[in-house]
Amino acid sequence: MPINITMPALSPTMEEGNLSRWLVKEGDKVSPGDVIAEIETDKATMEVEAVDEGTVAKLVVPAGTEGVKVNALIAILAGEGEDASAAAKSGGSAAPKAEAPKADAPKAEATKEAPKPAATAAAPAPAKAEPAPVANGHAAGDRVFVSPLARRIAKDAGVDVTALTGSGPHGRVVKVDVEAAIASGGAKAAPAAKAPASAPGATPAPAPKPMSDDQVLKLFAEGSYELVPHDNMRKTIARRLVEAKSTIPHFYLTLDCELDALLALRTQLNAAAPMRKTDKGEVPAYKLSVNDMVIKAMAMALMAVPDANASWTDSAMVKHKHADVGVAVSIPGGLITPIIRHADEKTLSVISNEMKDLASRARSRKLKPEEYQGGTTAVSNLGMFGVKDFAAVINPPHATILAVGAGEERAVVKKGEIKIATVMSVTLSTDHRAVDGALGAELLSAFKRMVENPMSMLV
Repeated sequence: MPINITMPALSPTMEEGNLSRWLVKEGDKVSPGDVIAEIETDKATMEVEAVDEGTVAKLVVPAGTEGVKVNALIAILAGEGEDASAAAKSGGSAAPKAEAPKADAPKAEATKEAPKPAATAAAPAPAKAEPAPVANGHAAGDRVFVSPLARRIAKDAGVDVTALTGSGPHGRVVKVDVEAAIASGGAKAAPAAKAPASAPGATPAPAPKPMSDDQVLKLFAEGSYELVPHDNMRKTIARRLVEAKSTIPHFYLTLDCELDALLALRTQLNAAAPMRKTDKGEVPAYKLSVNDMVIKAMAMALMAVPDANASWTDSAMVKHKHADVGVAVSIPGGLITPIIRHADEKTLSVISNEMKDLASRARSRKLKPEEYQGGTTAVSNLGMFGVKDFAAVINPPHATILAVGAGEERAVVKKGEIKIATVMSVTLSTDHRAVDGALGAELLSAFKRMVENPMSMLV
């Protein structure tokens, strides 16, 4: 019988992807393990392998199609000895379909079995009124299936989930549906009736709604702009930033770190790097950057203050045993955060070479999901752009992120005398649910000690 190939979920959070290109064509024979397509997720381009043996009967979704939902039918294979054209015609019928409402069957039977009324009989009583349909296609009073996260976000935002159209399996309302409703300002739940705070009959002012796309475009002169559609990465970044700022109670701590000792040690370590042979000749085995040393210092600070190495969940605090440090990398069209796993246990040279490899593959969108998902904290460094200080947005499920500014020469007072020192401002953004003010200050102080006494990172 025909074998359906569906859009795979290439990461735990993937809901849709772009089918970049097919590596097979109709009529080709494939075996388990053969790469048949490339799928572009929000962060990377992944190869999809065949899991069954057969002949490609039909490519249902053309190459270049965007926004293909997970589990949607994308191709049909004909099994051994099966006619490919016949499989192409019948294979799609094997795709899962939404079940018809069970209530329709008894109603149809009742209609069939009901005797015809006599001509002299009184007019029949009106049939029982059907519940009025609502916006999402459910009858009023019917159960609306909503994911727990979507229900919580809707409750916090005052969104009526019964008025939403679900894009999840079998019409289930998921997080993206609620966020879309919040962004459009629609589907707000009716406020509970209560006594007016002002004079009787006074109408409260409606809550402001965000402008629609059309309203925004009307503010600009026609022909003065061009529209660039959002790709999956930009949509995901926008969704996660809204989630982070609306669900995480941020607070910020800033202090200055003197870099002179760290810069001197970095120079010594780079000068002592052994040479290794490559296709381009002999090159140093490593070349440390300030950012490499910042990653190590942050990892060791989390080990020194283990209560801050945590993630918040509604049911429990997640205490991490290692420091997995994500590092923000700018790539065309957005940002990605590859992770240095067990950074607390790795040497500076290993961190440096691993970071260069991750950043290179991030820019070509070749990272695997496990290389950028998870982590226990993150570092975002804008010092190379001359930015003095800034506050970064926490990347869930992290409870902290360190924003690193530029190192610059400043006048400092030491023992009553003005001296010149290279100073770097850093700001720790913190999830107050997991790390309170005193604990965040302790973590940032530990980081400062590591930076200003860098030899401690070598022992």
